[in-house]
Amino acid sequence: MPLVGFCFGVCRCCNKCGGEMHQRQKKNGTFLRKYFTITLLVICIFISVGIIYGFVANHHLRTQIEKTRKLADSNFKDLRTLLNGTPAQINYVLSQYATTKKKAFSDLDNIKSLLGGGIHEQLRPKVMPVLDNIKAMAEAIKETKEALVNLNTTLKELKESTARLNTSLSDVRRNVEQSLGDPMCAVPPVATTCNNIRVSLGQLDDNTDLGQLPSLDQQIDNINDVLRTDLSSLVQEGYKSFNDIPEIVQNQTTNIISDIKRTLNSIGSDIENIGQQIPIQDKLSNFMGYINDTETYIHQNLPTLEEYDSYRWLGGLVVCCLLTLVVVFYYLGLMCGTCGYDRHATPTRRGCVSNTGGVFLMVGVGVSFLFCWVLMTIVVLTFVIGGNVEKLVCEPYQNRKLFQILDTPYLLNENWKYYLSGMVFNNPDINLTFEQVYSDCKENKGIYTTLRLENSYNISEHLNIQEHAENINNDFQNLNVNVGNIVLLDEAGRRNLMDFSSSGVDTIDYNIYLAEMGKAPTKVNLLSFANDLEAKADHLSTTQQSVRELQHKSGGLGTKVAHIISSLDSAQDFLKTRISSVIVEESKKYGNTVIGYFERYLQWVKISITEQIAACKPVATALDSAVDVLLCSYIIDPVNLFWFGIGKATIFLLPAIIFAVKLAKYYRRMDSEDVYDDMENGNIGFHRHHSTQTV
Repeated sequence: MPLVGFCFGVCRCCNKCGGEMHQRQKKNGTFLRKYFTITLLVICIFISVGIIYGFVANHHLRTQIEKTRKLADSNFKDLRTLLNGTPAQINYVLSQYATTKKKAFSDLDNIKSLLGGGIHEQLRPKVMPVLDNIKAMAEAIKETKEALVNLNTTLKELKESTARLNTSLSDVRRNVEQSLGDPMCAVPPVATTCNNIRVSLGQLDDNTDLGQLPSLDQQIDNINDVLRTDLSSLVQEGYKSFNDIPEIVQNQTTNIISDIKRTLNSIGSDIENIGQQIPIQDKLSNFMGYINDTETYIHQNLPTLEEYDSYRWLGGLVVCCLLTLVVVFYYLGLMCGTCGYDRHATPTRRGCVSNTGGVFLMVGVGVSFLFCWVLMTIVVLTFVIGGNVEKLVCEPYQNRKLFQILDTPYLLNENWKYYLSGMVFNNPDINLTFEQVYSDCKENKGIYTTLRLENSYNISEHLNIQEHAENINNDFQNLNVNVGNIVLLDEAGRRNLMDFSSSGVDTIDYNIYLAEMGKAPTKVNLLSFANDLEAKADHLSTTQQSVRELQHKSGGLGTKVAHIISSLDSAQDFLKTRISSVIVEESKKYGNTVIGYFERYLQWVKISITEQIAACKPVATALDSAVDVLLCSYIIDPVNLFWFGIGKATIFLLPAIIFAVKLAKYYRRMDSEDVYDDMENGNIGFHRHHSTQTV
């Protein structure tokens, strides 16, 4: 461009290439001037936009470079948190075994209520109703005896009171008969009254016949024989024997519980060893060295980078200012030329302002020729750097094709199929790729899964959940709980129930008692004996109620006792034949509960170590920060915007030169002009070249 400018200048000095200070008047001169002006203005606007892009990109790049230190420190902080926090996370996960063991030991210590109580609750629906019925029958025996004694005593008292009543009635009847023998009773109309009284004396007698009622002494003796055996105590022994099941379970499982606790303690030792064998900390320790070296390198060279960036920023500013200078000359030329142009003035008589505008345009052209090559060189360099990095690094990084290239077998090392696995495990045949590691870290997976550390240390084999569970389960299978000697009611109790059934209480004819008790004490109501009669009547009513209750209790006595005996036999048989299966079922349920604590804990340990501990998202974030943010967003994007803006402005400099040179002819003062033949007519424009014909 300087050579072209030099040739162009020499050409103009030779009055060629528009250098002749003589303007030929043309018919469309006004149109051309306006066309050149508008076109140059539009071009200058486009150049200005490019310059603005350049200024913005230059300033943005400097601003982003200043953020580099903060960005780097933030990522290093996250990485150190990852590395320093991982051992604590592993120790925390492994230390939670103590909580699990504490819960299991608590259940083992409470085997009385958990296992024994479970067995007791399984047997309860079958056993308790039988014992409750026997207990109720024992109470019924006592109540029956009491009722019989009361009834028998009452009968004796009633018989005695009836005898006294009969004696009193006989005395009354004899006295009345003597009175009726008086002669006055023969005189009418008293005779009629006396005869009526004499007839009614037959009703003055006892209405009940209590003597026919049999005595209850035999039944009472039978009940007393039954009560010689304390059935209530026997039932309480049955209750105690059944309720002692939890205590029996606890006493019989003491040794087994100790064995299970020893097994659980041995599992704890195995888990503690896992924390020392997991290679996560070793890998992270190596990584810590790389981080320290990288951080030191960045902190040492970042001031140099910032210093060089200041020079770069100054250079970019100079480039933008050069373009700004050119476009300012063009704007000044357009402004002065347009404002100072006088269409009535001839080319040799143009004003100073208009001529200055033309000079500004030519100065802009000269500056363009001088520095355009510098601008082009800068644009080419920034384009080559920015464009290639964008296409070869940034875009492949964003669509992850860059990782696929790095994962190409034998590319980075001709002897290694998978470079990353060769670096990590010294085994290049393990399928460990950059893309897979980056994807897993983006998903915040644990470093164990991400780096496939199972190829170095398989935690599933060392935890061996099934083996530990099997060991505990074998201990529980050794539980030998024997509660088969439970006796709900012994033979004495059974005989007691049978004796009560055959005591004859249910054979008493209660109807004859009820019939006699339902009669009135006398055939007529005697006012003189009202109090005695009322007392006797009340006594009869109370006795009648007692008889009804006794009848109700003794009704179906044999059937009731037979049903109780049958239920007792069924419950006792159930205890003998089914209790072993109940014990096995409850022991299995109890064992599964305890084993479940450890299975869930070991599964949680496995998931935590393989998927959650040392989640490597900070690694992916650091890589994104270095490539996608720092390189691409902070540097390459502003560089691309810079070359785009400066390149756009530089490209438009070429047509601007052409139109500025063309337009300068219409603004500058010429040294000569065409001759006008019709000036006397006042026509000062526009004639054809070398023609006297008026246009």
